Amino acid sequence: MKRDHKKEALSHLIRRYILISLGTTFAAVALELFLIPNSVIDGGIIGVSLILNFMTGIPFGILILLINLPFLFFGYKHIGKNFFISSSYAIALLAIIEFPLKSVSAFVTDPLLATVFGGLLLGAGVGLVIRNGGALDGTEILGILLTRKIPFSVGEFVMFFNIFIFGWAGFVLGSEQAMYSIITYYIASKMIDAVIQGLDETKAVIIVSDEHEDLGVAINERLGRSVTKLHGKGGFSESEKDVIYVVVTRLEISKLKQIAHDIDPSAFLTIMNTQETHGGTFKSAIH
Repeated sequence: MKRDHKKEALSHLIRRYILISLGTTFAAVALELFLIPNSVIDGGIIGVSLILNFMTGIPFGILILLINLPFLFFGYKHIGKNFFISSSYAIALLAIIEFPLKSVSAFVTDPLLATVFGGLLLGAGVGLVIRNGGALDGTEILGILLTRKIPFSVGEFVMFFNIFIFGWAGFVLGSEQAMYSIITYYIASKMIDAVIQGLDETKAVIIVSDEHEDLGVAINERLGRSVTKLHGKGGFSESEKDVIYVVVTRLEISKLKQIAHDIDPSAFLTIMNTQETHGGTFKSAIH
């Protein structure tokens, strides 16, 4: 049994590093064949490295490796060894892949096309790396450390940091390139979210109803979903009742609403986004 567990752990590790390698390759292609030839940048440490590359001529791969080093060190201390190893591998691989790609001609020379497709490819690559336990950019690590001492969230810090970067890009690359860069950053950030959260988006639903027994049966029979009953108590009436909790896919929401309306038109539903769904018997109904 122990031997099987080790094999599973090793296969998972190999799969994780293959996906990190694939994500890093996507990011390198996006940068060298789409963004850099059109003087378009991204946010974060990648953006800083690109601006310095345009200003000094120092290869982007060397810059991103050197600038990320202190953030990797802090990541090792505050996030963990696995994160440090995965991120170091991804950043080193990005620097290695970047060199041979310099001799390849750009895919597109139109800045708008480069912005859109470069942003999509970069976001997919960075998202794959993050989803598998690594990072290509130390901005979030810096945000985690500084927000312990300043009255801002990590997201707010990253936003302020990127405002500075895009303002700097406006002086170095020109106002139009800075605006293209903002579009790239927006597209890449949305793509990162899509990759991290997965394409089969799930929703967690809480249903408060006096007909909870019939609702639970109907959801199971008509939707094929198991439900969990949570014991609740009315804040005003003080009456005790069971509350239904169920996780469904995005495409099943309308059907769930219809089931609730058919059983109890006065049922109260709260629908929440979920980042990821693991374990249990949940399987996507979409094949």
